[in-house]
Amino acid sequence: MKILRVVYQVLAERIRSRLNKVQFVIYVAILTGLISGLVAVLLKKIVHYLQRWIEQIPAPPTYLIFPAIGLIFTVYLTNRFYHGAFNRGIGMVLRSIAQKSSFIPFSHTYLHVFTSAITVGVGGSVGLESPIVATGSAIGSNVARINVLSYRDRSLMIACGAAAGIAAVFNAPIAGVIFAIEVLMVETGVSYFIPLIISAVIGALCSKIILDESVLFNFVLTQKFNYKFVPFYIILGVLCGMTALYYAKSYKGCEKRIHQWKTNSYVKAATGGLMLLVLCYTLPPLFGEGYESIKQVATGEIAQTTRRSLIFDYAGETWTLLIFAVSVVLLKPVAAAITIGSGGNGGNFAPSLFVGSFLGFSFSRVVNSTKLVQIPEGNFSLAAMAGVLAGVMYCPLTAIFLIAEITNGYELFIPLMIVSSISYTIVKHFEPYSMETKQLALKGEIFTHKKEQNILSTILLEEMIDNTYLNISINLTAGEMIKILNESPKTVFAVHDDDGLFVGILELNDIKKLVLQENIQVDASIASIVKQPPEIIYYKDAMTEVMMKFDNTHNWHLPVLNAENRFMGFISKSKLFDRYRKSLSESSDLYEYT
Repeated sequence: MKILRVVYQVLAERIRSRLNKVQFVIYVAILTGLISGLVAVLLKKIVHYLQRWIEQIPAPPTYLIFPAIGLIFTVYLTNRFYHGAFNRGIGMVLRSIAQKSSFIPFSHTYLHVFTSAITVGVGGSVGLESPIVATGSAIGSNVARINVLSYRDRSLMIACGAAAGIAAVFNAPIAGVIFAIEVLMVETGVSYFIPLIISAVIGALCSKIILDESVLFNFVLTQKFNYKFVPFYIILGVLCGMTALYYAKSYKGCEKRIHQWKTNSYVKAATGGLMLLVLCYTLPPLFGEGYESIKQVATGEIAQTTRRSLIFDYAGETWTLLIFAVSVVLLKPVAAAITIGSGGNGGNFAPSLFVGSFLGFSFSRVVNSTKLVQIPEGNFSLAAMAGVLAGVMYCPLTAIFLIAEITNGYELFIPLMIVSSISYTIVKHFEPYSMETKQLALKGEIFTHKKEQNILSTILLEEMIDNTYLNISINLTAGEMIKILNESPKTVFAVHDDDGLFVGILELNDIKKLVLQENIQVDASIASIVKQPPEIIYYKDAMTEVMMKFDNTHNWHLPVLNAENRFMGFISKSKLFDRYRKSLSESSDLYEYT
């Protein structure tokens, strides 16, 4: 592997010497898009083959044991190779951009492929999109690292990898680009669209060339948009927002309870698998990603989704179907939470679309049952898919363009905009952050729309620490302190006790007052002038918190301590401001440094 890396780096340097900087970035974007697209296609193919194989099993209860098997095997892989846990999903990517200079470990380029393929392929009730985004982002980060790109361009390649992955899964390049910008790159210049578009197009071409049409997720609209139905789309938007709030709350609540189980990870996986068995036997659409069920709902074949159900087998009555559909909407987030909480790997992108499709059907069927008006159930299912996705994932533009692309046109563009915008507005009013990013955002570990915080997040605390400051003993005398002053240019000193623990600071003015006192003895202790700093910075503090401490104290130097209360150095406010101004002045235009 090292030999291949060295050979490639030599080749990359030759390519770099023949291209300007923008052209080289585009070359890396092409490479990222190709690799990410192929990996996404590979993952999709593996899952497709596993699902087709399971479908051949005739006895209904038999195939339902596979989710438990998949969860147990995923937990085994996690325990065996990843020490029992690894960071997952979009939150991992966002945290890497903000806290780790856009470096994502190489292992993430393949571990999500294996674990999510097993989880979803054998019936886990989650989607592949989140693992694909994590994998594509890791590919982008590592391709950028090998090609020695800057932090800004590494972040761009992370977005390119994610865009290519989404584009490959849905054969929707525009949605891939919009997703990367809307979710991963909070602040970006227009010039960054070019590499993103190139990567997304290559990812979409990979899926179009390699995958069969049966694997691709697309629809053919049978009815056009009718402006007379706008009031119903408005009501649907409100329902989607409320459903998205329910989804997030029920998912996080269920997942939290499962994580609190004090039991062996294998027992937890087996228990989760048994819970999925009961859910899927009652409501078969909960088995797996659910894209086949989405297609059946959107094309008016919802009765087919009840096949093999313990209770609703081939339900035909309208109200029976409605009870079935509403049950699916209410229990899908629970099934997804059980899958993830029990050790599986997947995301909430596909479950959001799934819930939306059944919600749209339920709403339109209720309206149609009144006999007052007949609205197209397929169109309302598709619009609700966009609405719930916008509310759960906080990506309204992605939701709009995704559904528009998979329906091969923009006939539904107006209702998609209505439903998605209303849903997103409602959710955003009650909850500022998505369920995947809330905790990270509150800790200041990811970028938000607050530019100052974003810039501070890119500054590493360890780079700001000046460890040239002296750490002196509290037992020193005035005479010894005078000698130190003659040899040191510093005006502030850290003080430690006999155990090496930090006890306070000494400032030059205080030392001068002690030395200038009449009748001062050279063997007088300095302990009397040691004082506590107005604030202490700890090594794990976020930079936003560090800046807040400087603002609150108006000090120019603050000490940094580790977890054991030992002195590590001082941070200078002037140095921090210089670094902040440098980051702020960096161009946001890709073409300004050609």
